Amino acid sequence: MEDLKTGNDVLFILLGAIMVLAMHAGFAFLELGTVRKKNQVNALVKILVDFAVSTIAYFFIGYAIAYGVNFFSGADELVKMNGYELVKFFFLLTFAAAIPAIISGGIAERSRFNPQLAATFLLVGFLYPFFEGIAWNHRFGIQQWLNASFGAEFHDFAGSVVVHAFGGWIALAAVLLLGARRGRYGKDGRISAHPPSSIPFLALGAWILTVGWFGFNVMSAQTINNISGLVAVNSLMAMVGGTLAALWMGKNDPGFVHNGPLAGLVAVCAGSDLMHPIGALFVGGAAGALFVWMFTLTQNRWKIDDVLGVWPLHGLCGAWGGIAAGIFGLKAFGGMGGVSFMSQLLGTALGVAIAFAGGYAVYAIIKKFVGIRLDPEEEFNGADLSIHKITATPERESGW
Repeated sequence: MEDLKTGNDVLFILLGAIMVLAMHAGFAFLELGTVRKKNQVNALVKILVDFAVSTIAYFFIGYAIAYGVNFFSGADELVKMNGYELVKFFFLLTFAAAIPAIISGGIAERSRFNPQLAATFLLVGFLYPFFEGIAWNHRFGIQQWLNASFGAEFHDFAGSVVVHAFGGWIALAAVLLLGARRGRYGKDGRISAHPPSSIPFLALGAWILTVGWFGFNVMSAQTINNISGLVAVNSLMAMVGGTLAALWMGKNDPGFVHNGPLAGLVAVCAGSDLMHPIGALFVGGAAGALFVWMFTLTQNRWKIDDVLGVWPLHGLCGAWGGIAAGIFGLKAFGGMGGVSFMSQLLGTALGVAIAFAGGYAVYAIIKKFVGIRLDPEEEFNGADLSIHKITATPERESGW
């Protein structure tokens, strides 16, 4: 019976890993549909290669930093317990690799390729697992201090802060260091619109992410006996709340509509195992509205050229989700209890601080020594031709 349970756990978490791996196709197509046509190939290549680099960094360095586990023993040792630790690594790798996938959308259309891969290695190998270990593996005694001080640890069931806010705040640092795309903002205050190249591809990416998110959230239980239908229903309600709020706030704009469910799902990750479904609906709705409002503000008023709006979507909605778990997870609001508002606030603030400061340092160092931005001619021609020597839709095709 024990072998059967372990085998079921392996299959369960493996299916979760596959679902979250599929979400990276969602990241790719969401970016492809949002950027201009001359940068579509680059969007697809970046997400795939970033995942490969993330795997190397996390396998050899990051996983050991976060969990103190390495894979340098013989294969006969690795397959004990049906290789559960291996598939757990695979599952958590797909979370770690979401960090550069998130960043990719913010720095699209003007970032250099190889320096971004170097940043990916440093972020996934060192910075992300540092905070991951604090939040999910009790590293450095911070969780114990929060528990002693406020009666509960920082709770982030599926990564509102650990993954999404962390990636979003690193992206903000990278976007600020890169600067806006050339021609986006004129010296006279004029704003040049760069509309999405393909709403259908944008929508496809959003749908792939939305479906995969139920593996992201539900499978965060990591074992069969910990699975909870509450997580699934709360994810559903937050998704719906985010969609409807973005529809209303965005005045039927399809870009906002398809990012709305993602905003809701980002926000509900942290407390999806604690909240009442009505609380999850509110949290998701607030996130959808927050995304539309802050995307418009950052692009038009503050002139921060975050192409896909990853800071509002992941950075701010993720931080809201971390704090919201300390509100709607309380029994007074219909939740399961066992959380502390102050622990959620401080844990979220710590994640934001480490992400922004660490991300700024990584990109500033790379910028100083090798540069992180395409030159003006390369940016004008587009990343597809400048980096990959091919476009997504060649105007002319050779004969036979």
